[in-house]
Amino acid sequence: MTTSQTLPDSLRVDLGIHGMTCASCVGRAERALKKVPGVQEVSVNLATESARVMVFPSEQIEARLRRAVRDAGYEPVAANAAIDAPTPSNWSGFAPVAVGLALSLPLMLPMLGDLFGQHWMLPAWIQFLLATPVQFILGARFYKAGWHSLKSLSGNMDLLVAMGTSAGWALSVWLWLSAAPEAMPHLYFEASAVVITLVLLGKWLEARAKRQTTSAIRALHALRPETAHLLGLDGEIDVPIDEVLLGDELVVRPGERFAVDGLVQEGQSQVDESMLTGEPLPVAKTHNDKVTGGTLNGDGRVIVKVTATGVDTVLAGIIRLVEDAQAAKAPIQRLVDKVSAVFVPVVLVIALLTLLAWWLNGQPFEVAVINAVTVLVIACPCALGLATPAAIMAGTGVAAQHGILIKDAQALELAHKAGVVVFDKTGTLTLGQARLTDFVVPEHADRNALLTLAGALQSGSGHPLARAVVTAALDQQLVLPAVTQLQSMPGKGLHGQVNSVDYWIGSVRWMQELGVQLNTLEQRLQSLVAQGATLAVMAQQTPAGLQALALLTFGDEPKAEASAAIVTLRARGIRVMMLSGDNTAAALAMAERVGLQPDEVISNVLPGDKAAHITRLKKEGGTVVMVGDGVNDAPALAAADVGMAMANVGGGTDVAMHAAGITLMRGDLALVAAALDISNRTVSKIRQNLFWAFIYNVAGIPLAALGFLNPVMAGAAMAMSSVSVMSNALLLKRWQPETPD
Repeated sequence: MTTSQTLPDSLRVDLGIHGMTCASCVGRAERALKKVPGVQEVSVNLATESARVMVFPSEQIEARLRRAVRDAGYEPVAANAAIDAPTPSNWSGFAPVAVGLALSLPLMLPMLGDLFGQHWMLPAWIQFLLATPVQFILGARFYKAGWHSLKSLSGNMDLLVAMGTSAGWALSVWLWLSAAPEAMPHLYFEASAVVITLVLLGKWLEARAKRQTTSAIRALHALRPETAHLLGLDGEIDVPIDEVLLGDELVVRPGERFAVDGLVQEGQSQVDESMLTGEPLPVAKTHNDKVTGGTLNGDGRVIVKVTATGVDTVLAGIIRLVEDAQAAKAPIQRLVDKVSAVFVPVVLVIALLTLLAWWLNGQPFEVAVINAVTVLVIACPCALGLATPAAIMAGTGVAAQHGILIKDAQALELAHKAGVVVFDKTGTLTLGQARLTDFVVPEHADRNALLTLAGALQSGSGHPLARAVVTAALDQQLVLPAVTQLQSMPGKGLHGQVNSVDYWIGSVRWMQELGVQLNTLEQRLQSLVAQGATLAVMAQQTPAGLQALALLTFGDEPKAEASAAIVTLRARGIRVMMLSGDNTAAALAMAERVGLQPDEVISNVLPGDKAAHITRLKKEGGTVVMVGDGVNDAPALAAADVGMAMANVGGGTDVAMHAAGITLMRGDLALVAAALDISNRTVSKIRQNLFWAFIYNVAGIPLAALGFLNPVMAGAAMAMSSVSVMSNALLLKRWQPETPD
């Protein structure tokens, strides 16, 4: 069991529940937990065999929740017990099935003989000896769970199996004991034994499939090393990962995984981050670069200073998001829950009516019983309970492996309906890194000399535009002179001296306030202002006053894949728009570069007003998806039907994880269409599973009631329905994001 604080007045408790077999079990477990004082909300998941409970904090609340689960007839276990346990072999748990097959196959001999015109029949006492251990030893689990179900005045799959097979076994015993001494009555021991064996076989196959749906979580858990090489006064010592503290320095050798998040202090290497971001190419890491726990070090030895441990690491956050998505219920599951609540009682009534109808119509009592048994067996609602969670687990798992973290099932279900995708501009459609796009100097002036001066003046500032100037100067391999008397004017610019000469560099408005004379640069300045460019002016103090030396224009570059991503979304019939805080001219210029039309641009938007624009688009109709960097776009991400936060390299990852329903772990815009695609495919699998689960029962129950099926056929069909639902969901594991041509 795990707990975590969510809101000040609520606590989230996760616990595992063993022993659930169908959708009715889910409802019973939820009802039992809701009766515990202080419980606010409960969500039980059959595929993960887990419960998520929101409670008011109180004394011994965890113990009371465990007791409620046990009193309902299930086994409370630690959260993620199935994931944390060692991976079992493919044949684990097959022994009961093997015993059942060994005992049941001889009972099937008469049926097989009939196919070849042979009339084989085992003596009644041998049939009894073969069927009874299957019925009461291998089938004990059905009696135990069915009894708990009866005590809680509800029904489940186990109750239906127990009642149906017991009726068949008891009928056979009665026919055997009441027959004349020399008579050989037709017995139904084989039906009861084979049904139990088939159900056990189906459950075993289902368990194997479940282990595959949790493979993504298992793989993420396996990324964290058990020990770390701590660098202390006495050199390197190995310590358990749980003992690593913030500020510790760890040695990471070539080929090892980083144990925690940190900053590189010494050394350089190439790091494989594919399991976290889906990006196959290694990323170069050198001094002061961030590294993430779970990523794989390349061929360099590095020393890392720890910045996050335990639940605060990026890897722990990713695991938590995937687990949250897999534990959550999709809105479509509510229909299943409503049906399951009344399903078993209705089936019991149908079985009773079948028995009475056949018997009162003059058929032998044993025929009426067998038809009623067939109804009970074929109606087990296993597939209904697995249809939705199995698809969600497979879909969110494979998405996580490709760098798409789906935070909740509702986002997964809504994303495929996207009618409008709205992109934030800076950092989402663009690289988010200002660069010097033009350096305009008067005719005959020495451009490199002036760029050297500009770079020197800006080298003392941490402003993004200042860094862009310094980068441009260094790219030209210019040597920057020393600056003295440096003085910064926040929001305006700065002043400094180079070789005892005063220089200013700053915004156009500030330069106008200072009375800078633009001279031959005046016309070019007006042209650049009309284009919406971001501008700065560099000026020099002369006896005639401040004289402009150069105009600096700054811009952002669109991401290489931006145009292709927009084309892909349009091909899906989706309207694409861009939100930007830039002035109209600048926003339209960038829109043209990425392939957007003027009517698809919303400019001059303050960060606080982005949510209002999203709300307006929602009112116009259609599902709205907002894609942003997860920092200043948080209100808009929350306001959209589906928020996609892009965790760009260098920051925003933690905020992104909490701001949106879907997090894209790398800044690749192609992941937006990929997220919509996996949403569409997952919802399609859910609908397919639910359709076949419902159709199976809708068609199977009447056929059984009318006598067209026998218990063995019903048992086989019931077992295979669950397996088919799981297998269909597992097809999602083969999904790959489409790559642009």
